[in-house]
Amino acid sequence: MKFTEEHEWLRVEDDLVVVGITAHAAEQLGDVVFVELPEAGATVSKDDEVVVIESVKAASDILAPLDGEIVEVNEAITEDPGKVNEDPEGDAWFFKMKIEDLSALDELMDEAAYKDFVG
Repeated sequence: MKFTEEHEWLRVEDDLVVVGITAHAAEQLGDVVFVELPEAGATVSKDDEVVVIESVKAASDILAPLDGEIVEVNEAITEDPGKVNEDPEGDAWFFKMKIEDLSALDELMDEAAYKDFVG
């Protein structure tokens, strides 16, 4: 897995990149009560706002970690936003995207670097 400074994780599955938020981010947000996902088929650029997530504490935007196309979204978390708190780095992924160049992942943090980052 790779990680961003915005507390997103990325995992490569076949030719897609699966994106979600880290356990640290879910803990900081508190109880998640609403998730708005992008449309499948949307083309996004790095740092575009693609997901809106609301918790009892705050509303946050999740940014596109890379340029690409959203090919699938996880409807299960819109129906049950609490899944984001229960399994943020597993079943509560947000979207899958197709990117042009998987080597772009090399610029992101690995798990050890992310753990240092959140300190």
